[in-house]
Amino acid sequence: MPGLIIVGAGPGLGTAVAVRFAREGLPVAAIARSQAVHEVADAVRTQTSARVLALRADSSDRTALHAAVDLAVDAHGVPDVLVYNAAIIQSDRPGELSTQQHLDAWSVNVLGAMDAATYLVPHMARTGGGTVIFTGGMPQPVSRSTSLSLGKAGVRALTQILDQEYRHLGVHVAAVTVDCAIVPGTDADPDLIAEHYWALHRQPQAQWRHEIVHSASAVL
Repeated sequence: MPGLIIVGAGPGLGTAVAVRFAREGLPVAAIARSQAVHEVADAVRTQTSARVLALRADSSDRTALHAAVDLAVDAHGVPDVLVYNAAIIQSDRPGELSTQQHLDAWSVNVLGAMDAATYLVPHMARTGGGTVIFTGGMPQPVSRSTSLSLGKAGVRALTQILDQEYRHLGVHVAAVTVDCAIVPGTDADPDLIAEHYWALHRQPQAQWRHEIVHSASAVL
């Protein structure tokens, strides 16, 4: 059964999303640059009976990312769903980062998302369509998180651009925008947020939404 590829699969939300889709019987390919991707795979195995594959790749390295995606497709087939959850989350104010530091953040926050989507969507289209979901955030820019604010604004624009490009191919492009700190056991629990990813994937085309905003007090 085709399943989920999640890029930026780490603890917290990444694990919650992987487990949520695995509970529906979808095999999961988890991709991340850190060793933590194996902890995600262990969590999926512990909580579900779905097949899971852990792969190491840096999302800002196009060659490595594409190679990891190829391994995932070889193992599980062309996925129904791509989730891009990778981001560089750091505190920085205007003028504090060098040009290279900003480019490094942009490469992970935005360009990796575009690379993953544009590489997979043609395959999805040939197999009947699919869903691409980005993890968004910072709906209002915050000066103390300048690079992340710029990156999440880029993700929002990218979602709209790829919708224009791929909607006619039957590919649903959307974002889950997290407008709060993720705290287990609260109304910002990662398991609650993960439900939005599943809901977006299950929407019929006539009802496609392109953004769900999750805040600590409301879902918009």
